[in-house]
Amino acid sequence: MTSAVRQTHDSAVQRRVLWVLASGQVLGGLGMGAAISLGSLLVVQVSNNTAFAGFSSSMFTLGTAFAAIPLARLALRSGRRVALTTGTLMAAVGAVGVIIAASVGSVPALLVSIVLVGTGSAAGLQSRFAATDLANPERRARDLSLVVWATAIGVIIGPNLAGPGDLLGLELGLPELTGAFAITALAQLASGIIFMLFLRPDPLELSGGLGSANPTNKRGIGHAIRLLSNNVPAAAAVFVLAMSHAIMVAVMAMTPVHLAHLGVSVTVIGFTISLHTAGMYLFAPVFGWFADRVGRRSVILFGQALYLASLLINGFLAESVVAVTVSMVLLGLGWSASTVAASAGITDSIAPADKTTVQGFSDSVMSFAGAGGGLVAGVILAAVGYGLLSILVIALVVAASLAALLTRGRATTT
Repeated sequence: MTSAVRQTHDSAVQRRVLWVLASGQVLGGLGMGAAISLGSLLVVQVSNNTAFAGFSSSMFTLGTAFAAIPLARLALRSGRRVALTTGTLMAAVGAVGVIIAASVGSVPALLVSIVLVGTGSAAGLQSRFAATDLANPERRARDLSLVVWATAIGVIIGPNLAGPGDLLGLELGLPELTGAFAITALAQLASGIIFMLFLRPDPLELSGGLGSANPTNKRGIGHAIRLLSNNVPAAAAVFVLAMSHAIMVAVMAMTPVHLAHLGVSVTVIGFTISLHTAGMYLFAPVFGWFADRVGRRSVILFGQALYLASLLINGFLAESVVAVTVSMVLLGLGWSASTVAASAGITDSIAPADKTTVQGFSDSVMSFAGAGGGLVAGVILAAVGYGLLSILVIALVVAASLAALLTRGRATTT
């Protein structure tokens, strides 16, 4: 096969991979959007304790964190197709568990089920890296961002299904606020079926990454930490991902509770979260294009500036529903810019044989940071309120901005 023919073949395969990943992400985002918008309210209702508000997002992100590395190992052994299918099907089981736990009024069972739902998010995070397996270096951020963008369709529609989903659930005899999780179960099941049937050929296998880290010591956390300890740009990018996710989760998870205290309806809360998630995903290709053109570092710093604007608006105008809505859009845009650019920066900075291990580790760290942010934010919200919570989170923006200065500016050919 000549070089030109091989390039044409690889481009065709990459287009197919992107279409399959994007299709799975649409459904996955639909399910997650429906669940996240009501998760915190459901936990408060079942526990009858506002201080538990942050537990929903924290358990969700803990599920993502605990699943990220095992799914990365599974991808190394069996390919992206098996790993992504496994993650989405586990999320479907978790969504069914949420409904059952709410039916019997068990807070522990509810939280464990939400952890399982979080594995779907781990699959979604891995899918963005799957988009880079066969990507040309000069298009790496754009291909990654296209899969992130596909999630927008689901996550924008998803929160708006909160109200209709709740009504549907009540018609079916389900507990209040659990109808959205029935939608989650069906959407994650459909996403898994798409990955299993159509993600062929497997992009990781074609890129030479399948089984490239066969020795056990090259699969775990220790190996990822050793790689990052000798690679400052990659380590800085992982730190930026973690801080950026912690910022987003800490504020986003508390917003439905804050709006509910202001007397806002569930439908309006769902609409606000939809605008936030639109900011997270809808403009991802724009940030991907800029990351390829002007460099990863510049786009990360722009994302942190958007975060700062969002937090200042919340801090001083927390009682205004309109201001909080604008703030949530900016929060989503900041997450998008920072996450797309930092994720591409990680792939740029790591050798192909090690990238899956480091990618899984970065997703795990990112998710643990989000879980911690949600847990701490719930306590702070109960103690000092939403406005001061937003001001305190600015410290994380400063930390991420400083770390961004150490990231790689441009893509490499690895």
